[in-house]
Amino acid sequence: MPRIPGQIDVAKTEAILDAAVEVIGQRGLSAPMEEIARRAGVSKQTVYNHYGSKAELVRALMARRVAQITAPLRLPGAEENPREALEAYARSILETVTSPNGYSVMRVIIQGAGEMPDVAHEVFEAGPRHARRQLAAFLETETRLGRLKVENFDQAAEFFSGMVMGHNQLRTLLRLPADKTQLQFDRHASEAAERFLRAYAP
Repeated sequence: MPRIPGQIDVAKTEAILDAAVEVIGQRGLSAPMEEIARRAGVSKQTVYNHYGSKAELVRALMARRVAQITAPLRLPGAEENPREALEAYARSILETVTSPNGYSVMRVIIQGAGEMPDVAHEVFEAGPRHARRQLAAFLETETRLGRLKVENFDQAAEFFSGMVMGHNQLRTLLRLPADKTQLQFDRHASEAAERFLRAYAP
């Protein structure tokens, strides 16, 4: 079946994003789009057809990562089980911020932020800010349903994310080994969810 004009080829999109993670992680923000295209097995024009600029490409990388992190908040039944949803969300955050490969792009973006502020802005908007907004929306729904009592949803979302990440994100950015086992990370996620729900209980 012919592709509708403007329809995104999912396989090519994933290939481009996977290649971008590898190339940018290895060569930094100055990595040429040609190399990303070569690694993805597509033409340079295909990359530009999908993403008009490097800033847009990096934004797409962050959007994909946020979609993966926030997936537990959108699972069927998440609204009825806020503790399970928040705990799963916390585990998702920890898996992301403690993964050296997953955080290589963020590291080089931070290093190159001064030279490419437009890319840094795209990263912040599509990454941390968008994730916080999705969590804030979830907390607003839970408050409306009477399961939580939150007055400032954005602030509460920031509090929860901070409780979960702690120094774990910084350790990864500094290329330091994790100081917790997987079991300890799971317990950390569970404890954060429990204490957060207790603090905002109706």
